[in-house]
Amino acid sequence: MLGAQELGWFALAALVLVLTPGPNMIYCVSRTLCQGRMAGLVSLAGVLLGFIAHLLAAALGLTALLMAVPLAFDAIRLAGAAYLLWLAWQAVRPGGAAPFEARELPVDAPATLFRMGFITNLLNPKVAMFYLSFFPQFIDPTRGSVLLQTLQLGAIQMAVSGTVNALLVLGAGTITAFLSRSRGWLRAQRWVMGGVLGALAVRIAFLEKQ
Repeated sequence: MLGAQELGWFALAALVLVLTPGPNMIYCVSRTLCQGRMAGLVSLAGVLLGFIAHLLAAALGLTALLMAVPLAFDAIRLAGAAYLLWLAWQAVRPGGAAPFEARELPVDAPATLFRMGFITNLLNPKVAMFYLSFFPQFIDPTRGSVLLQTLQLGAIQMAVSGTVNALLVLGAGTITAFLSRSRGWLRAQRWVMGGVLGALAVRIAFLEKQ
């Protein structure tokens, strides 16, 4: 099993990922602003089911990869560092995403909201890339089953993502009103996220796994 240090770094990475605007956040917040908090929570439930599908695919795929080509883990680790640098640029580049801007969406039934949340996450390339390129940074084959370690990391990622997104849904209206009056805070938030992502990328690329 993984140690507290690895789990702590991974939880931080998962937190930065969920706070970086992407399809899941935009969908849940948009539904909340259009149809209310319950619609946002139903949409979030579908998103969480999508995480389970991504996790199972990653867990089985990484286990098979380790058995077939053990040295491929190093290549995936470097690819993960490059991906984090790309996310850092997406956070600070001009014209970055603004998930708390109100969008006009049709009113849908709960079943449709749940299904669309699931599909939105299932087709979300950011989640797939995070699972497949970032999990190996924290998996240590010498500590036991790669499958169990992957499931452990996935449980942490889903807990962090579910908690943060639920808080965003519950406070979407208040956050939108605040951001509409404080564009400077929004810019500062993007630079902080970009800095954290860049620091994580450097750590992954240059520090040896203990």
